[in-house]
Amino acid sequence: MRTSFLNWLFLIGASACIIFSCKKKNIDDFTPSPTDSIVVIQPAVDPPLPGTIGFFLDDWQPKTFVAPSYTDTVLPSSATSIITVDGGSIITKVPRSLFGNNANLWMTQMVTEVPLLNHLTNLHPHIIRFPGGSISDVFFWNASKNMPPADAPAQFVKANGTKEPSGFWYGKNTESWTFSVDNYYNMLQQTGNAGMITINYGYARYGTGKDPVAVAAHLAADWVRYDNGRTKYWEIGNENFGDWEAGYRIDPLINKDGQPEIISGEIYGQHVKVFIDSMRKAAQDIGKTIYLGALLVESQPQSWNTNTVKTWNAGLTAKAGNSPDFHIVHNYFTPYRTNATAHEILATAATETKKMADFVSQTLLSSNLTPKPLALTEWNIFSEGSMQQVSHINGMHGVLVLGESLKNKLGMTSRWDLANGWSGGNDHGMFNNGDEPGVLKWNPRPAFYHMYFFQKLMGDRLVASATANNTNIATYASSFTSGQIALTMVNTSTSVQSVQITIKNFNVGNRIYWYTLTGGKDNGEFSRKVFVNGTGPAGVSGGPDNYATLKAYSANAQNGIRMSIPPRSVVCMVVDKK
Repeated sequence: MRTSFLNWLFLIGASACIIFSCKKKNIDDFTPSPTDSIVVIQPAVDPPLPGTIGFFLDDWQPKTFVAPSYTDTVLPSSATSIITVDGGSIITKVPRSLFGNNANLWMTQMVTEVPLLNHLTNLHPHIIRFPGGSISDVFFWNASKNMPPADAPAQFVKANGTKEPSGFWYGKNTESWTFSVDNYYNMLQQTGNAGMITINYGYARYGTGKDPVAVAAHLAADWVRYDNGRTKYWEIGNENFGDWEAGYRIDPLINKDGQPEIISGEIYGQHVKVFIDSMRKAAQDIGKTIYLGALLVESQPQSWNTNTVKTWNAGLTAKAGNSPDFHIVHNYFTPYRTNATAHEILATAATETKKMADFVSQTLLSSNLTPKPLALTEWNIFSEGSMQQVSHINGMHGVLVLGESLKNKLGMTSRWDLANGWSGGNDHGMFNNGDEPGVLKWNPRPAFYHMYFFQKLMGDRLVASATANNTNIATYASSFTSGQIALTMVNTSTSVQSVQITIKNFNVGNRIYWYTLTGGKDNGEFSRKVFVNGTGPAGVSGGPDNYATLKAYSANAQNGIRMSIPPRSVVCMVVDKK
């Protein structure tokens, strides 16, 4: 059918009216909101398994986000910085072992402490290391109190050559103040967590028998048999390169296998292979799989370090080769016993974690060794003098360390430690061990709340995120298998930061949910309190008692996602899917 020229013009005009609604609009009216249409999403593909994570992902599980009860609020109308998240760019799956912690032998039998067990069940660190630090090298797991093996010396040689009482610890000691091996297993079962065990390597050095290495390795293998598959991850010794550790220096006059007086990386590497052979054989005999780790120095040695530290990594890698299943490092981030500022402390998480990961990688590369899973089995800060260790700032630092460990693809971390000793506020403990003045026993410190909410709102895959032109905000984004995007933002500055969040390769749903963690006004910049969505502790330290049921903040996301992040705070957020 033929159409006249005038009819043709009329049809064009009508079409234009339909498209533009025949109404004058501002340019902002043509800017689509996040819910105007379904965006085209690039399929997210899991990257190859990083060698530095490896088998720590064997028990990875998909996560489903369940929207919490919430208090409705309104988002800011403007922002000065932009955070971009790419839901299609997966960096790595998130190992459950990232959130571990350390138990020790002076924090009670634990199974008698109901409040502590409830907190550990809620926190679910997944891995709880035992028996704890340097005590591992003087611990006889199957001995009763004051009944060490006959070849264990009554005195140790200190680094300066003087002697001191050995001070052994015993796995069958059931006194209320200490922690037995059996109750360690009971605690794990009751809280739903798994273990990591550090065996007594020091005994291989200070034992007075004809073959102390074989005897110590056999003792470790017996523990593997007794464990019977309950524990996958085993460490061979603790900081044995340190001159504070039992076995660093021994008495050559009572040693019967010709070991050097001062330990070296080479001698440790030779012994590691003996332990690995013995412990693997024990696991095979009972049909179980275990993974065995060896200790590395975590950073470039300094001029003042001992020769043992300076040569440790080269000696270990030369003698042990690829025999360890994973490598172990410790890091306390800030200089030893310094009264560091909050700014100094917070800055170390990114710089020191990357430096550590790069150093270990270069160590193995220069030794022509295969990259192995890397476990940071002790971490915290050394700073003291202003109650830094029990502060909200240390909680923020904890979030940063976990996020940076994930970005640098560490397989496992375990914070030092669950409980320690008040010492005027120079206390690494996540919980009050009963000696903090005016505070209930097992009251959680701020770090507990930071790690609880960070894990609660962390998905199962780390995805790319970046903040444009703002170095004050660290970001850690993740995705849930159920479809949501999570974003944790850490404002390390002393001023409010306003941000707009753009998410690529993701269809934003109707709502966002978040928790904001801020410090109090006590104790200068090192508040002993943390407030979660405005709710704080009833006493002088810690956080809200109702943390597990605390309502999230929530807002409608249809007009864009903007957040106002308070000074020195952490915001853990989840964006619902369409």
